[in-house]
Amino acid sequence: MGELFRSEEMTLAQLFLQSEAAYCCVSELGELGKVQFRDLNPDVNVFQRKFVNEVRRCEEMDRKLRFVEKEIRKANIPIMDTGENPEVPFPRDMIDLEANFEKIENELKEINTNQEALKRNFLELTELKFILRKTQQFFDEVRLLFISGFEQPILHLHKWAIFLFQ
Repeated sequence: MGELFRSEEMTLAQLFLQSEAAYCCVSELGELGKVQFRDLNPDVNVFQRKFVNEVRRCEEMDRKLRFVEKEIRKANIPIMDTGENPEVPFPRDMIDLEANFEKIENELKEINTNQEALKRNFLELTELKFILRKTQQFFDEVRLLFISGFEQPILHLHKWAIFLFQ
């Protein structure tokens, strides 16, 4: 099979497919990588097309995958590139994929929230620990000053008591 270059010989064809078979046929043609699709309804708004909901779902799944990839890279986990493109999933498998992506995204968001809370708690507890150490130092110094200031009158009384008892 040839490449898709300008000088390559091409054929323009129009396909009429049943709605039920369109997904499988288009995905198989896409797997071949030798076709280019043209829009025969350029005047129709994107939001008025029949497949707009499927495109939105795919874009949402793509967003979730980008989020997961960002989190993986943030954690410095290497991502292996197999160099292969996975096959297009069947429509019934898309529902399972969508549910899995949703679950993974929610778990990652919860982990991030918990991690932030733990960091905040750690900083607060570290600050309290520092305050308690400084407070302990203060009370230790005050106690030493109190004891040294209290010992002098006791020693004077002790000398007087010795003097009186002799």
